[in-house]
Amino acid sequence: MKIIPAVDIKQGKCVRLLQGRMEDTTQYSDDPLKMARRWELEGATLIHVVDLDGAFAKQVKNFQTVQDILAGINVPIQVGGGIRDLKTIGMYVDAGVSKVIIGSEALYNPGLVKDACKRFQGKIVVGIDARDGMVAVEGWSRTSETRAVDLAKEFESCGVAAINFTDIHRDGMQTGPNIEETAALAEAVSIPIVASGGVSSIQDIKNLLEIEEKGVTGVITGRALYEGSLDLKEAIRISK
Repeated sequence: MKIIPAVDIKQGKCVRLLQGRMEDTTQYSDDPLKMARRWELEGATLIHVVDLDGAFAKQVKNFQTVQDILAGINVPIQVGGGIRDLKTIGMYVDAGVSKVIIGSEALYNPGLVKDACKRFQGKIVVGIDARDGMVAVEGWSRTSETRAVDLAKEFESCGVAAINFTDIHRDGMQTGPNIEETAALAEAVSIPIVASGGVSSIQDIKNLLEIEEKGVTGVITGRALYEGSLDLKEAIRISK
């Protein structure tokens, strides 16, 4: 199971939000590249980069910062936030991004995901963020009437590389990931699931490892790393 550090970018700074609320922002560094380098040095084999401004503006806002990260580290990155069309996906792929995450648009326009999977094989990840089991979109500002598991099933056979599944109630709260819902989603589809939201300690990593065999292939963690309650090297060691 991959341990994937998160580098969330807001106005060029590295921050974390509480439950996706832009007003609940904690800044950890004014240099996202510096943080990405730190996680690379500690053993990360994939880094999760989010253009938070882009997620809210529905268009890319921090492309230069992403380019700086790509130029400054040697491990792959996956990028999400404000990705709404094939042109933007192509821009990121051409820049050297390993995986591109389609979030809100996966709900509004599932055809985009399917077209992107054909054009950029192995590079498309769907981000499904759920509030009480229902898909939330537009920087989590709106909760839809679609169940997370139903949206996941929509992409069962189109070549999606992974689904990043976030329980919004847990995100940034360090209350532990939603093991039950993550396991249920992994059992419902054959697509690899990456858990996100709520990781606070090495025990949470151990709990996720217990459902790895169901198809949980990774976990994204942010605040716990930045605040020191989770040691990345230790998490990677036990995940192997």
